[in-house]
Amino acid sequence: MPPRLSPPPWPPPNPAAQRLGAIRSGRMAMTDLLSAADIKKAVGAFAAAESFCHKKFFDMVGLKKKNQEDVKKVFHILDKDRSGFIEEDELKFILKGFTPDGRDLSDKETKTLLSAGDKDGDGKIGIDEFIILVAES
Repeated sequence: MPPRLSPPPWPPPNPAAQRLGAIRSGRMAMTDLLSAADIKKAVGAFAAAESFCHKKFFDMVGLKKKNQEDVKKVFHILDKDRSGFIEEDELKFILKGFTPDGRDLSDKETKTLLSAGDKDGDGKIGIDEFIILVAES
């Protein structure tokens, strides 16, 4: 008698939902979306204190060339507490979100980045604000 096969899963898995689940669970790395070489180069370019420029960084890391879905994925990776927002304390460590070797932003750099991205003035950057921030870079 032939072995009994189990039926396929129902409903069939949704690939988009699986990818989002991987991002939110922390299983997706920034290098799944962006080139490791570009990340290293961009983070290295802003290694000096008070040198961070989000416009140049997003361009150098290759984020500006990405489609909106990939930018959303990057947002979810940077949203460490899974709140749906990138708050000031998460922005301070944004370079570490791209690579563990990244430095912490200074308070001044963090506030500059927050003011550039926080379009509605609530003190945090939502996903739509992040998409605009990247597009304006």
